[in-house]
Amino acid sequence: MRRIAIVEDNPDNLMLAEAILGSIYDIVSYENGPDALASLPEANVELVLLDISLPRMDGVAVLEAIRLDDRIKNLPIIALTAHAMVGDREKYMEKGFDEYFTKPIVDFNALIELVKRMIDRTG
Repeated sequence: MRRIAIVEDNPDNLMLAEAILGSIYDIVSYENGPDALASLPEANVELVLLDISLPRMDGVAVLEAIRLDDRIKNLPIIALTAHAMVGDREKYMEKGFDEYFTKPIVDFNALIELVKRMIDRTG
């Protein structure tokens, strides 16, 4: 089974994402950026769903750190965020995210398709 990581501090959002994707992918989850950064190089994941509003270190800082780590810098990373104002998608894509998905997650199939498409694109 292919493996993905979810970095999400809200237990309800994490549980929902795991429920949607858990029958398709092996999921490794982290509650904050520092924990994710410490474990991702050895986690053998193919994609990261990364919340923007995290404690201790926001998602943009986590993304920047991932992009500087040669072991994981090419991982596809989807911003998973409640920031859904006009222009937010473009703002986060410009910061280096590969894709953007808004919370609350209401379209389960759209999330499944996005994750599948991103993983398939990388091989």
